[in-house]
Amino acid sequence: MTLMKTFLGAAATLALSAGFAAADPAIIFDLGGKFDKSFNEAAYNGAERWKAETGGTYKELEMQSEAQREQALRRLAESGANPVVMTGFAFGDVLGQVAPDFPDTKFVIIDVDWLDFPNVRQISFAEHEGSYLVGMMAAMASKTGTVGFIGGMDVPLIRKFACGYVQGVKAANPDATIIQNMTGSTPAAWNDPVKGGEIAKAQKSQGADVIYAAAGGTGIGVLQAAADEGILSIGVDSNQNHLHPGQVLTSMLKRVDNAVYEAFKAGTEIEGGVQVMDLASGGVGYALDDNNAALVSDEMKTAVDDAAAKITSGEIAVHDYMTDDSCPVN
Repeated sequence: MTLMKTFLGAAATLALSAGFAAADPAIIFDLGGKFDKSFNEAAYNGAERWKAETGGTYKELEMQSEAQREQALRRLAESGANPVVMTGFAFGDVLGQVAPDFPDTKFVIIDVDWLDFPNVRQISFAEHEGSYLVGMMAAMASKTGTVGFIGGMDVPLIRKFACGYVQGVKAANPDATIIQNMTGSTPAAWNDPVKGGEIAKAQKSQGADVIYAAAGGTGIGVLQAAADEGILSIGVDSNQNHLHPGQVLTSMLKRVDNAVYEAFKAGTEIEGGVQVMDLASGGVGYALDDNNAALVSDEMKTAVDDAAAKITSGEIAVHDYMTDDSCPVN
């Protein structure tokens, strides 16, 4: 019964797109929804930017359950949507089954780089590089010498964020203590702001006064709890500085919006293969605006910008957990 309701939910969502042209692009948002103020919302913003600039239309679908992935992907391909963009590594296995059945459809998947199909563009990010920069900022802003990291689902990708963050913290303060927690081991870990807030409060009780959240919608609870407790937080993916002005030290920007915008812009001409969006290409970075300017000292900005230049030139090598899971710093 649950599976049937899920299937009908996907059909109903797609039915809303009946007036679109067959070759319109499409995007499927992962669990947490397109307004998660983080990863999915960044993707949505990219799609909306393309729509505003071109006057075009696109199909969209928000995931409601794991059971919906393959059905939703096949229905979009069958509808003639092209290209079809997916947000998140959780689509990887399903896309591996679906892509060969639709050789004339171009698929774009974010946070995956292990597939090998001519009609699939895979986009990965150097999250470890951006996390290194905000780790330096956390260490420099901390008054206790203890900072925190809260991840969403415990998967290698989030460990990649954590490892880069720890390396950056230690670069700025070798004596710093880093408390690390993951929210859970299932996809529900991306959308549990209550638990995120509870973990943040627990980390504060252990001395953390700056906490970096890489947890999708769960991170909203982390940022809220940090603000309530009078400590600093660090946002992720989208610029989350505005959520709690003066309380969010910075946000690690992961330009998923640019990835979606460029995929829609390329349309059916997009080529397969792997694209890496790193610090040098503007794929990751940190956010500085009126909401956090008072928190970021000139000394901090100079140090972080210098590190960014050295990462770009290769002088500083940030460990990539995805290629070597023996994180050198903890």
